[in-house]
This record gives sequence, C-alpha cells and structure tokens, in this order.
Amino acid sequence: MFGLFKRKQREVFSPIDGQVVDIADVDDAVFSQKMVGDGVAVKPVGDIFCAPIDGVISKIFSTNHAFSIKSDKDLEVMVHIGLETVALEGKGFERLAKEGDRVSAGDPVIKADMNYIALHAKDTITPVIISEESDVKQIEKQLRIVKCGDVIMEVN
Repeated sequence: MFGLFKRKQREVFSPIDGQVVDIADVDDAVFSQKMVGDGVAVKPVGDIFCAPIDGVISKIFSTNHAFSIKSDKDLEVMVHIGLETVALEGKGFERLAKEGDRVSAGDPVIKADMNYIALHAKDTITPVIISEESDVKQIEKQLRIVKCGDVIMEVN
C-alpha cells in the first residue's frame, strides 16, 4: 500500500559511445554550474547521437548542435553536442530526425562530423542535461565508459 505512491525510477541512456564525466567538470559555466539543469557529460566516440529517452523530439536547434526529447510523463532531456558549437552555424551536423517525431531511446537523431567539430569548436564533450522543468527529486549518475544505450542516469 505504501509503495503505491512511490515515484517511479526513470532511466536516461547514453546518446553516444564514450566516457561519462561529472557535469561539474565541463569547461563551460552554463553547464558546470547547472544553469540549464543537472546531468552528466559524455566525451564522445562516434558520430551518431541518439535519443537518450523514449518520447517526442521537442526541439532540434536550427544549427543541429543540440536537441531535446520530452517523455510522455514529466522528463525532458537535452543533448548538447560539443561546446560553443552553435558558432559552427550547422556545419558538421546532419539532422536524422525532426521535431515532433516520436522516438525510442537509441533512435538516431543527429549525425556529427566529430573531426570537423574537434578542429573548429571549443570541445567535443557532450552535456546530457535534465531540464529544470522536469519533475526530478534525485539523479543517480553513472560515471563510466559507456556504449550508446547504456544507462547514464537514474532519475527519481
């Protein structure tokens, strides 16, 4: 009976293969100081960035450097590919899905030319952020080497 109203744990999956690090270690105050929300970052290996949760693509930035997915319940997750990549004006990014598409965790959303981004952006590190609008009380982070689709955060 008491477990009836217990919050369901939700999982956030890695959008790319790589090394998961603490968001506080990202060399950008907007992310490291959690101004847009809490989360982790992935040092990516690969070029296909996938949906980290099941839901609807609520936003793909016009430059294709970042996207957000909103779950059917109360969770929205943003994937921001690299740092200061908005300045690339879309160069090095290819949209594989569109806003409004229903996706499952692991579905491809953006293809990125990581060699180009490494040469022309500040960093390739990719913050995976749970938006401040999400109904979240606690985030358990998995800081380790991951494959696309591995759990990187458990959210209550």
